[in-house]
Amino acid sequence: MRISIEALEFDTIVGILDFERVTPQKVIVNLFIEYDYKGEFINYADVSKFVKEHMIKSKFLLLEDALASLSKNLKINFPLLSSLDLTITKPSILPDCKVSVGNIYHF
Repeated sequence: MRISIEALEFDTIVGILDFERVTPQKVIVNLFIEYDYKGEFINYADVSKFVKEHMIKSKFLLLEDALASLSKNLKINFPLLSSLDLTITKPSILPDCKVSVGNIYHF
């Protein structure tokens, strides 16, 4: 099975610049989860809630750190997960583009 959560949007503290450490900014998270469905399922609402709460609570310096932490903790909280394609976008950090960092994880 494959779960797609696209354009999960919320404000959080993320970044290394001075203003990014005090003013929440919009981020957009896209993730695709694969798992073997054998009577048990992964609840996509719980995944969305976890991602949002984890990022807001953690106040990451780098998107790379957010990706690593989210992948590790998603696997812990959703052990059926077999692979994860995760991208975090900062749509407003540069005036003329959206900036994203992503990775694919296999468990």
